[in-house]
Amino acid sequence: MTTTDHEPATDELPVQYVDIERARERLDDDTVVKQTPVERSTSLGALVDAEVHLKMEHLQWTGSFKTRGAYNKISQDVEDGVTEFVAASAGNHAQGVALAATRCGANSTIYMPEDAPQTKVDATRSYGATVELVGKDFQETMSHAKAAVEEMADAEFVHAYDDTDIIAGQGTLGSEMYHDCPDADTVIVPIGGGGLISGISTALKHLSPETRIVGVQATGAETVHESLDKGIPVTLDEVDTIADGIATGGISETTLSIIRANVDEVVTVTDTEIAQAILFLMERAKQVVEGAGAASVAALLSDDLDVSGEIVMPLLCGGNLDMTQLQTVLVHALTQRKQRIRLRVRIDDRPGKMEDLSGIIAEQEANIHNVRHDRSVEDLEVGEAYLVFTVETSGAEHAGGIVDAIEAAGYSVEDVTRGS
Repeated sequence: MTTTDHEPATDELPVQYVDIERARERLDDDTVVKQTPVERSTSLGALVDAEVHLKMEHLQWTGSFKTRGAYNKISQDVEDGVTEFVAASAGNHAQGVALAATRCGANSTIYMPEDAPQTKVDATRSYGATVELVGKDFQETMSHAKAAVEEMADAEFVHAYDDTDIIAGQGTLGSEMYHDCPDADTVIVPIGGGGLISGISTALKHLSPETRIVGVQATGAETVHESLDKGIPVTLDEVDTIADGIATGGISETTLSIIRANVDEVVTVTDTEIAQAILFLMERAKQVVEGAGAASVAALLSDDLDVSGEIVMPLLCGGNLDMTQLQTVLVHALTQRKQRIRLRVRIDDRPGKMEDLSGIIAEQEANIHNVRHDRSVEDLEVGEAYLVFTVETSGAEHAGGIVDAIEAAGYSVEDVTRGS
């Protein structure tokens, strides 16, 4: 966890509250940006000894906050005669730019990483954009997009976060969050490139200076800590996180200056913590939230953040979770909870052993997901084999009972879940 120094003074920052107020006027159309709901989570509150209010921006048009900044910028540029817009995005900014450009009567070309979730690619196209899939990560995609702009006449590049109009547009969410819950002690905001937290923190520090603002990054895309230490933006060569919405791998001088001035703490969360937060939100809040959107709840549930006795507002900033990624996240989270285990049982390789073991597992009221024979292992004697079961359980206690039952039947069993 890093605590910022709060420098320079807010009146020297590149985005001021008046810019956010002007953006609110431009966004005064609920068919472009709607006011998203806030719901109190008693289950989260009980876990962290706090009053927790979830800001559900993942229910925004396009499934994220990005339309706010994109429309604030594009609507002004269109008034100045711009008709072609280009952007680079892992998905959410892409959809925001596509919707904003189409609503303003302009064209948009969006460059997305080659491994961008298909749902985000399809959604971006559905909002009227031309999509080009290039680059193995966001930074490479960004380079392609900027090169394309240089070759196009009269095209405007829409940066995901390094743009004061984008930041001011995102700041309208901060103003909305304040009016939703003016007594909030702590607000938790995910950080990718820093545009979102820059806008939100600018609004909140104007409206409620005493509110603590906590930023969250994924460990595989963490840049803020080192950037604050060095005093310059740090860019990663590679990023590795399931939270593609905050996998920018870098912040800008503009966002760094605002983070330093306005953000009180920055914490990091692992992909495992993010996966667990996604599953928690599905089970307890009945909300499907992507990795970036769940990062704030992951931070709330971590040991790095103490909110005991406070009123807390985590921001669920995106809900565009690809179903393939959802499956991966669920399997990972269930494995962490011991609700999905893999057991390797040593047997004499003769008929009836699989039936016997399946019966033992069934008696424990567990479901076998799959099973395989493994005979090509050096430590096996002639005539022996391993049966490897993937079993669905109700949790750690149930899993332990299954292992005990197999051992009680005379078998040698090993839980190989971690190594699988």
